[in-house]
Amino acid sequence: MRAPDFWAGRGPLAKTLAPLGALYGASVALKARFASPYRAPAKIICVGNLTAGGSGKTPVAIAVAEALAQRGARPFFLTRGYGGREKGPAQVLAAHSAALVGDEALLLARVAPTIVARDRAAGAALATARGAKVIVMDDGHQNFTLAKDLSLVVVDGESGFGNGLAIPAGPLREPVRQGLARADAVIVMGDGAPDLEGFAGPVLRARLAADGTALAGRRVFAFAGIGRPQKFVASLKEAGAIVTGTRFFADHHPYSPAEIAAFRAAAKDCLLVTTEKDLVRLSPDQRQGITALPVKAAFADASALNPLLDRLLGAG
Repeated sequence: MRAPDFWAGRGPLAKTLAPLGALYGASVALKARFASPYRAPAKIICVGNLTAGGSGKTPVAIAVAEALAQRGARPFFLTRGYGGREKGPAQVLAAHSAALVGDEALLLARVAPTIVARDRAAGAALATARGAKVIVMDDGHQNFTLAKDLSLVVVDGESGFGNGLAIPAGPLREPVRQGLARADAVIVMGDGAPDLEGFAGPVLRARLAADGTALAGRRVFAFAGIGRPQKFVASLKEAGAIVTGTRFFADHHPYSPAEIAAFRAAAKDCLLVTTEKDLVRLSPDQRQGITALPVKAAFADASALNPLLDRLLGAG
């Protein structure tokens, strides 16, 4: 989703909605208190966040899975499949479309076997039945149907927690202190120093690193339907691209043929560029002539995950 402008401050609208936000946060606490989570035979790593919108969860989940694979583990991904019709549990196949399983599931499936399931417990059971010993959940910090062995909370260093209020008054899914109480570590993406309200666990630093060498010096027209499109533009400029125009939409936006045609017309003599997440939502015909900017989560300390994964895998 795209964050409303009023989520950045505590203006009249945010203050009016604040009581609803307080109820929303309290409902999460009640769910946690009375939950009876399923304990899967596999180890469960949850990569979640405390806010609505893009914070970099999926790139971090992929980085975690790659670190597990380097240790000889064969991780599975578990995701809700947001934006797709499939309720699951079902394994993502190469023939599946974003309309069926969601765009994030398609990106994850390029790296490791991926299960889509609205019911996370059922999804974990399917992954275990198919041989999973370690499951990386992309999102789900506020889902209490499945017991977690390691909870990583991703925070955007620049936007932090917005105005500090819960949905609908602000971007928070729950109060910061409440959510961080269940975290084993925090991963701050990008620059900035968000207030973690006394969190005493490990704080890792990472950033989204773009492989844009082919775009250096090129004039580009950028379009995207993601939570934080400004980060996409920043990555393009960091890669040396000359951004001549942009079109942005809500997260997981389904593009129509007319919209793609309009982008091509607006691009003129420029290269048409989007994100990998957007590209997988396009049909093969729509993708013709469109370039995706690959990004990955790069940790400031390449060994930062080691103690957490050592503890997780050693406990087995």
